[in-house]
Amino acid sequence: MPNARATHLTRRGILAAGGALGLGAALTACGDDDAKSGGSDDGTAAAKSGPWSFKDDRGKTVELDKVPTNLVAFTGVAAALWDYGVQVKGVFGPTTTKDGKPDVQAGDLDVDKVTVLGNEWGKLNVEKYAALAPELLITTTFDTAGTLWSVPEESKDKVAKLAPSVAISVFDRQLTQPLQRMWELAESLGADMKAKKATDAKAAFEKAAARLRAAAKAKPEIRVLAGSASAELFYVSGTNLSVDLEYFKALGVNFVEPSEEAKKATGGWFESLSWENVDKYPADIIIMDDRASTIQPADITEGTWKQLPAVKAGQVIARSPEPILSYDKCTPLLDNLAEAIENAKKVG
Repeated sequence: MPNARATHLTRRGILAAGGALGLGAALTACGDDDAKSGGSDDGTAAAKSGPWSFKDDRGKTVELDKVPTNLVAFTGVAAALWDYGVQVKGVFGPTTTKDGKPDVQAGDLDVDKVTVLGNEWGKLNVEKYAALAPELLITTTFDTAGTLWSVPEESKDKVAKLAPSVAISVFDRQLTQPLQRMWELAESLGADMKAKKATDAKAAFEKAAARLRAAAKAKPEIRVLAGSASAELFYVSGTNLSVDLEYFKALGVNFVEPSEEAKKATGGWFESLSWENVDKYPADIIIMDDRASTIQPADITEGTWKQLPAVKAGQVIARSPEPILSYDKCTPLLDNLAEAIENAKKVG
């Protein structure tokens, strides 16, 4: 979960929301042929007949008369489903950059084949959503209440009435759990999980996990700090709630942890530092939030940042706080961190 974004969540009260969205009545409009095919001929989802049901991570079971094809999803979720051959009709969340290129959270999603209902977090045009005759809305949840990620608080009731929803939890668990849940969801929607593309991707992920474990074991002294930048503040993430950091830690990566007292103000997610205090925690590698809503390392002009030992040593890599939950997209996250640790010098 992004550091700057977590503050936004707290301000809007989303993380404190009491309970998940209710399930609305499913609309029965059928999707067109494009909605039945995904981004690859290898593992393309096939239309299924008969009843469909799926129990999500809120404990909610959605039951429909047929497999839904008119799907709407948060952009990162749509990107994960695309990797498995399942195409959605509409997306909400960061989808394209100012120059029209796919956002980092869109992965390999063909952004020209989807209706963008809101091109930033927390935006979803209800009228456009209704026009798609959605059968199912799919997103993630970052809290125990099951709050639907990026569904606007002010229109959540209207959204709920148009179609049922499925949420995959990415809160306080290791990355492998939501990866498996997204796999199960894609399979239920018609994806061929025995296809070579899918099985090869899963095998590559397992190989990358073994590599990261070995790298961490070989260099336990290398300290890794997860950071995120805004114009005013630098955020240091704790590892106890984020799916990627929890998993990396379980593989043996030695993370810098903010103090528990400092994290209390953000519900345990992170600590906010002024740029004058950005050197509070010594680190050998810094992994930085790669989303467009944050300032990227090359664009940070603060002198205190440039003087950090890890920065001077060139030991800064990207991190995806909202990973695309397909094995294909998560494998590079493991490999990149493993490579950074393998090549890192003790500098912090």
